[in-house]
Amino acid sequence: MAEAMTAIAPKSIRVGCRLIRDGDDGHLLPGEANSIAARQPAMRRASGAARWIAHGLLAELGAGDVAILRAPTGAPVWPDGITGSLAHDDDMAVAAVAPIGDIASLGIDVEPAQPLPDDILALVTTPADRTDAADRHLAGRILFAAKEAVYKAVYPLDREVLGYEDITVDLNAGQATTKTGRKASLAYCVAPRVVVLAFVDGDGVWGLRDYSAALRRHEFLAERGNR
Repeated sequence: MAEAMTAIAPKSIRVGCRLIRDGDDGHLLPGEANSIAARQPAMRRASGAARWIAHGLLAELGAGDVAILRAPTGAPVWPDGITGSLAHDDDMAVAAVAPIGDIASLGIDVEPAQPLPDDILALVTTPADRTDAADRHLAGRILFAAKEAVYKAVYPLDREVLGYEDITVDLNAGQATTKTGRKASLAYCVAPRVVVLAFVDGDGVWGLRDYSAALRRHEFLAERGNR
């Protein structure tokens, strides 16, 4: 899965994943542990696993030993000059970080590669969404993850709470637009979980040509994995 995630990410975004293990709550730095209100062991393990990944990615950017606190909004607090995002499902944690520049802000989400329940799909989908390019069995799940990732990417910029109905996703073009007009680029993989990256350009260097190249890499990896 790490290879597939790297293949879809722009060069300036570093990504990682990790299966959540017993004892991963021990990876929380003291400040992080104090900032996370959740007392359920499973939630703290997931938070610890995601931050363990992020600590390694930040070290690659020269920002090692930095506590990633949890803000009152629930969002992680990143060092100055860096944008990032964390996510997890019941078994897997993921993280993405990038220096602010080419990328202004980013979001990530991970979901099991299973069809989205119909009742949730009805809440997530709008008539303007386009998912033709996705596997029809997983299109709803990818759409759900995309809207979660987009919200994470745009909230730090706009500080506006958005519902699923406020985000329009076009998986065919690899783009999303919020009700405020904010646009984000999208890239996703399914290997073996659904992972979606959403990112807002800093200077517009990530365009449709880059998305198409990433999509081809994803399709190659998927084909190789199915052999």
